[in-house]
This record gives sequence, structure tokens and C-alpha cells, in this order.
Amino acid sequence: MEQFAEVIKSDRTEPDIGKLSHELTYHKYLLNNDKIRSFFQKLSIPEYLAMHMIKESEQADDIYAGRTYLKDISDQMQRPMRQISRMVKTLQERGFLAWSHDGDGSEGTYVTITEAGKKMLEEEEAALKKYYGKVITSYGRDNLIQLLQLMKQLETVMGKEFEEMEETAIEEQGTDE
Repeated sequence: MEQFAEVIKSDRTEPDIGKLSHELTYHKYLLNNDKIRSFFQKLSIPEYLAMHMIKESEQADDIYAGRTYLKDISDQMQRPMRQISRMVKTLQERGFLAWSHDGDGSEGTYVTITEAGKKMLEEEEAALKKYYGKVITSYGRDNLIQLLQLMKQLETVMGKEFEEMEETAIEEQGTDE
């Protein structure tokens, strides 16, 4: 944290990109550390996020009768379909999800939350609400909303830059041949 104060105090017109890069990486690491994982009793963080997405989809979407397609989970979590399929299979084996498909399966596979899955998700959410309720009270609701908005903007910029770097690398490979 002292390093971060140094970065802030440094010349604001020309920040040290190396220090800022380190701070971004360090704080992202801290947000993903084991302390947060300890709140989850039955799920990993990715499993929780997927289950929450499925629950939200079921509540908000009458068109698909509570179905959440694996493609949608893959897109939202920005993970390969293969990885999402493995995770869903594990959740299905544990009795938290029912996995089915439209037609012969080529039209898409989808999941729905079972009663056991709903109960388990409520338990996980209760633990998170207890912790984050205290955090939000201490940090301030408006501060958190502003931080989340800024993080979303940063993620958008980072994603765009990453895509541009990938495109440049592909173009450079094409000219090397």
C-alpha cells in the first residue's frame, strides 16, 4: 500500500507505467485471494458466479422457461465452453443443476437449478451478504458504486487493448511467413 501512495505522489502528468501496472496486478491479486474463497462453503467462486447467473436468468426470463444456455454462461464468464461444461457437469453430479438440451443437442444445451441448488445458493449468499454488508457499511455504498463503475470502465479499456494486441500479433505472424 505504501508503494501505491508513492505512485499517487509521483508526477501526475507522467505516471510510472511500471509501478501502476504492478499496483493493478497486486490489487487484482488481493481481491482474488484466499480470504474471499473462505466464505464459500460448498462452491468455488466460478461455481457461485455461474449459479448466481443461472438464478438471475431464471427469475428474469420467462421466454426460456428458466433455462440458461451454457453458451450464455460461457460468454458472461468469458471462459471457454469446455471449461463451463466441466463445471456444469460437476454441479450436476452434486445435485445442484439439471442439464438438458434442445432437440438433438445441436440447438444448445441448458441448465436449470434444482431445489438442492437453490437451497445451497441461498446459504452461500447469506454468508456473502453478512460479510459484504459490513464492508459496504464501512466503505460507503456510494463509494462502492463509484468504484464498481470505474472498475467496469477499466475492464472495458483493458479488454479493448488486449484484443488490439492479439490482432497485432496475428498480423505480425502473417507477415513473418
